[in-house]
Amino acid sequence: MNNLQKNKALKPLTSEGEEQTPQTNWVLDNSVLTKQQTNLSLTYNNQTHAIANMPFPLKGVFSRFIKRSFDIALSVIVIISIMSWLVPLLSLLIKLESKGSVFFVQYRSGKNGVPFKCYKFRSMYINNQADTLQACMDDIRFTKIGRFIRRRSIDELPQFFNVLKNDMSVIGPRPHMLMHTEKYKRLLNDYMVRHFIKPGITGWAQVSGFRGETKKLEEMGKRIQHDVFYLENWSFLFDIRITFKTIWILLKKDKKAY
Repeated sequence: MNNLQKNKALKPLTSEGEEQTPQTNWVLDNSVLTKQQTNLSLTYNNQTHAIANMPFPLKGVFSRFIKRSFDIALSVIVIISIMSWLVPLLSLLIKLESKGSVFFVQYRSGKNGVPFKCYKFRSMYINNQADTLQACMDDIRFTKIGRFIRRRSIDELPQFFNVLKNDMSVIGPRPHMLMHTEKYKRLLNDYMVRHFIKPGITGWAQVSGFRGETKKLEEMGKRIQHDVFYLENWSFLFDIRITFKTIWILLKKDKKAY
């Protein structure tokens, strides 16, 4: 149980309330809440929802400065040392195998639930299910080069450009498709809390084994628990730990990367 679930000032909405206002995951009991506790809020669909008494290390200016500096430094290194030669090479291979653009651009849910254009190397044939259907292990939509780069998470590297644009962070909750945000915010009470911070290229959930296709609600629930834990316990050393753990997992060829 995380700090959100322990807080007596928070009451999950009933199913009826969720249907009427699906963008609201928590409401406040003002008889319990004090003025000093209303120090966090999430703006979503032009409505602001307060989250009370929740640990949030990235609220501080210095903490945000440290995280942003790390994002910029690592992104510049990756773009100069890897993307400078990888983009031309993959552009050629992707174009030779199938029709379509080199990059796959899709709107994903970002900080405060605001959609942004997320960049990836295109790994599938052009299809009309790209915005609605999660990729699965034996997905027939994969191209040959696409399957190769997905298994090594190379398809995610263009997101370092998203980091430079300040749409994403290197470390954070993975950005979900807009359709999944609409779906899971109705089913999981803590779901929208993950949008307090920018989404990441990798995250605590991913290095803890919760990545890939989510066939069961419990699988998404575990992912959200890890996202909220990261948000509540962020530190620069935590980001470094996740970074090196990500590299180690990639070197071992993650079985859930497909």
